[in-house]
Amino acid sequence: MELHFSIIVPVYNRPKEIKELLESIADLDFSDGFEVVIVEDGSSNNAKEIVAQFSNHLNIKYFYKENTGAGQSRNFGMLNASGNYFVILDSDCLLPKDYLNVVKEHLSNKYTDAYGGPDANHASFSSLQKAIGYAMTSFLTTGGLRGSKKLREKFQLRSFNMGISKVAFKKTSGFRPVNFGEDIDLTFRLWKAGCTTQFIEQAFVYHKRRISWSKFFRQTFNFGAARPILNKMHPKTAKITYWFPAFYIFFIAITITALLFKNGLPLILLIVYFLFIIIHSSILNRSFVVGLQSVIAAKIMFFGYGLGFLRSQFRKTVLKKPIEEVFPIMFRR
Repeated sequence: MELHFSIIVPVYNRPKEIKELLESIADLDFSDGFEVVIVEDGSSNNAKEIVAQFSNHLNIKYFYKENTGAGQSRNFGMLNASGNYFVILDSDCLLPKDYLNVVKEHLSNKYTDAYGGPDANHASFSSLQKAIGYAMTSFLTTGGLRGSKKLREKFQLRSFNMGISKVAFKKTSGFRPVNFGEDIDLTFRLWKAGCTTQFIEQAFVYHKRRISWSKFFRQTFNFGAARPILNKMHPKTAKITYWFPAFYIFFIAITITALLFKNGLPLILLIVYFLFIIIHSSILNRSFVVGLQSVIAAKIMFFGYGLGFLRSQFRKTVLKKPIEEVFPIMFRR
């Protein structure tokens, strides 16, 4: 099948980010034609004038619609795209020059109905961005859940960097109208529909993560709170690994209790673990500061995700609430 790419980007009040992303798209080393579809999701600070600046350099479409959330904006973009394979990106990403060439090569050699790619740190990123990026991608903090070799054919797609064929989009109707976990939900529905997926390691994007420690905690809390609901919606996909951040919270409680009884072994184990993170991240990012901040990021991620997960699990299992009441803002429009 001859591939015709449409790049779909929802945006909400982030014109500067869209400009930086479009600059990287305009700089792509890709000889085939492709289009870019920008969907403004009810922004008060819109990017219409920014997008217009690229009309002479890119085959670009711009749509403004009422605010319905990122997932529904992606669906809107795909419905109005002319390509047969949709590349979905977040507005806070940058593309390396060979991104589309890499995707085309992999899909030509091994076609799948959808793919996902990783994120990487750009040299211009702050130490905070690099630390958060490390915490969310490192084997030491996620256990390889995001892109390990064993999971590449069953990779759970992430909407900041993924692709889906027009045929698969029509089969599944795209993203459901939920505010968190919509990409993972789509992945499970793709598999149920008999669609194939793959992880393309070389198809990375630079994900800027414009975020603070407090926003990172809220983000991970929401991710954790959404997981028990996804487990309820797709019970065959539930795994013990989703409990690991909650186990970390339990281990902290055990450590404090052990110290009260003058047993320092759990604390020593924690210190050794965090030292491994500092050393590994410092070497990987060539910065001791990033190494130290990576420990902070890991702690926030574990606590945020773990607390959100336990809260939803309690409300779902003990209080027997319907999923719409377990985590209401997941379904709020």
